[in-house]
Amino acid sequence: MEAEGLGWLLVPLHQLVSWVAAGAMVFGGVVPYIPQYRDIRRTQNADGFSTHVCLVLLVANILRILFWFGRHFESPLLWQSIVMILTMLLMLKLCTEVRVANELSVKRRSFADFDPHHFWHWSSFGDYVQCVLAFTGVAGYVTYLSIDSALFVETLGFLAVLTEAMLGVPQLYRNHLHRSTEGMSLKMVLMWTSGDTFKTAYFLLNGAPLQFSVCGLLQVLVDLAILGQAYAFARHPQKPAPHAVHPTSAKAL
Repeated sequence: MEAEGLGWLLVPLHQLVSWVAAGAMVFGGVVPYIPQYRDIRRTQNADGFSTHVCLVLLVANILRILFWFGRHFESPLLWQSIVMILTMLLMLKLCTEVRVANELSVKRRSFADFDPHHFWHWSSFGDYVQCVLAFTGVAGYVTYLSIDSALFVETLGFLAVLTEAMLGVPQLYRNHLHRSTEGMSLKMVLMWTSGDTFKTAYFLLNGAPLQFSVCGLLQVLVDLAILGQAYAFARHPQKPAPHAVHPTSAKAL
């Protein structure tokens, strides 16, 4: 009798928890970029943020959406990809506007130049949109032709999560290259770590495809490595470089 009495409370409570978890999955991934976005707008300097993070997430989430057509997974994960793509486009738009405004060089670089030396470093946000649309079109067409192949679908899912697992690598490499985390939002990385931990637990508890769990674990490891860099560089800051700069030198890209 007591169990039946609690049933009316436990069922809606369980439903509420499921809705909250799903909402956290959909929107939780974009929260870490809010402090970074605000920092860039406030300082009008995007040098501390690697736009290759946006590239990694755009590719990963486009591939994940295509994977869904071959093997359906939970709707919150699909919506998470859509929201993340929109967020990364907003980040790219801001970073491009700030960088172009601060650049000394007036030479325009565009996606249509097909210059590998300036890939993902163009002068207009529209060029990034063209690149994303071109990639989506090609990947979508290949997926359409191969959707009946189980091997292709599983490989597509693996590529999607492997790419996403490499999310923090551009930032990790940039920090290592400059021996500094200046300009990088520590709040963003802390939110990455907590979000990826939650996401991995969500994957494991809800029986998501194995690729998703592997992706989550790799992401957590990379997040911890970036936090380790922040700690190490704070304890042993790099000595300031001499101010003697060649007068014709442009700002580092």
